[in-house]
Amino acid sequence: MNRRAVDSRNRETRTNAPCPAITAKKMAQKAAILISICFFSGTLSTAIGQHASPSVTAIESLIRSRQYDHALALTRSALEQRPTDFRLWTLEGIIFSMQDKAQPAQIAFEKALRISPQYAPALKGEVQILYDQGDNRAIPLLERILKNDPKDQTAHEMLALLERKKDRCEPAVVHFAASQDATKKHTESLEAYGYCLVQLKRFQDAIPVFEELITLLPNRAYPRYDLAVVQVANKQNEDALKTLEPLLTPDQSDPDILSLASHAAEAIKDTPRAVALLRQAIVLSPTTQDYYTAFAALCLDHESFQVGIDMINAGLSRIPNAARLYLSRGLLYAEEAEYDKAEADFARTEQLDANQGMSSYAFDLAQVQKNNPDEALRRVQRQLKAHPDSALLHYLLAQLLMKNPATDLDAYKEAMKEDLRALELKPDLVSARNLMASLHMQAGQYEKAIEQCRAALQYAPNDETATYHLLISLRHAGKKDELQPLVKRLAELHQQSLQNETDRKRFTLVEQLPTPNSGPPND
Repeated sequence: MNRRAVDSRNRETRTNAPCPAITAKKMAQKAAILISICFFSGTLSTAIGQHASPSVTAIESLIRSRQYDHALALTRSALEQRPTDFRLWTLEGIIFSMQDKAQPAQIAFEKALRISPQYAPALKGEVQILYDQGDNRAIPLLERILKNDPKDQTAHEMLALLERKKDRCEPAVVHFAASQDATKKHTESLEAYGYCLVQLKRFQDAIPVFEELITLLPNRAYPRYDLAVVQVANKQNEDALKTLEPLLTPDQSDPDILSLASHAAEAIKDTPRAVALLRQAIVLSPTTQDYYTAFAALCLDHESFQVGIDMINAGLSRIPNAARLYLSRGLLYAEEAEYDKAEADFARTEQLDANQGMSSYAFDLAQVQKNNPDEALRRVQRQLKAHPDSALLHYLLAQLLMKNPATDLDAYKEAMKEDLRALELKPDLVSARNLMASLHMQAGQYEKAIEQCRAALQYAPNDETATYHLLISLRHAGKKDELQPLVKRLAELHQQSLQNETDRKRFTLVEQLPTPNSGPPND
């Protein structure tokens, strides 16, 4: 889950600990085992329907009064008389846990379980130790507990949290659903449950989970933000604005909250408010590309092209190498029929972001190219010797030849040859088609460029690069009748691209950061 700095992420001290004998936060963290036993089982002796022996009763009393050394001495003495008494071994595990001695505690619990493998307090004691350590060995033990008691909500909750940490959301939500009475009391569990439901795109189911989180944390900003994110994803934009309303104060300093509210406002046709909120977000974070591109999208939708150009200019003055801003401004210039300026911005976009959509190898290569273009060329050439039929490598070599500072006519011809080879090997390699179109455009061969653009769009109808290459080539070829429809199409593609990017990363859930050694879900 991505985290943003909406407000302090430190966990509050819980007040709903189920075992009244342990109330201090420090002791709650150290005494997870005793909490577990209070929560799960009542006492060790009654857990299996036995009458407590005098020694067991006395040790339990000493533990509850925190006389741990005395309790340990009495336990050791009793074990000398009854070395196979699994209850005594369990008590020793509890005492060591209270003293923050995880290793001897675990050894004691394991001894208890070797004698009585299904003894619930020992099972749960060892589970708590492993859970606190983030050890996945807790999972099979929790499954054993649930096999014996399928309604054990705390075991379900702990198992759900462990599954969530492994990014296994499908089993996690099953266990969260089975532990709802416990989960709704704990912010960490509610966050994890809501996150997993969002990951599974079960937005409607996630909404009441985040509403519960707001109830638990009414004075915190991030639960409202998270709920609004889910409501926007579920197309409940009016509800999202209502959720965010208490946060939309004049002194709001979180630009993401304002940007999300702007998105929701525009979705319900309240454009003036959407614009005002987005302007406020830009003022607060003037180097965030997303806010400028969102503003440009509003201007494209409402044909306020010059307003959008002015805002993008302001953005480029602060982040001058932002490829997406050049692309947005190029679209706005195209709508204004200022094609020379649009063409210059599209060219700058490609120059800054030519690696979009490449493989990870290509991206790594691009990083080398920035600092050592000769080494980048040698890398690809070495790879081509080993893989002569790799269309991607032929394409990458062609691109590097054209980006090399020493590019000349020979390099141009070599790049053309390599890119042609890439297309022979893989005719649907759209990036190679786009490079071929660019090569033809540099040579003034606009009809050939148009041919490559149309071929690229057959394979990828929504490819923005092929679309703006086609727009430029048609203009230079004198085919003006297609320009305006193509400008509209390019604007639509850009809007969809922005929306996809928003869905992918822009509005992300927030969770509070757990403090080190924070207790289990029932602390």
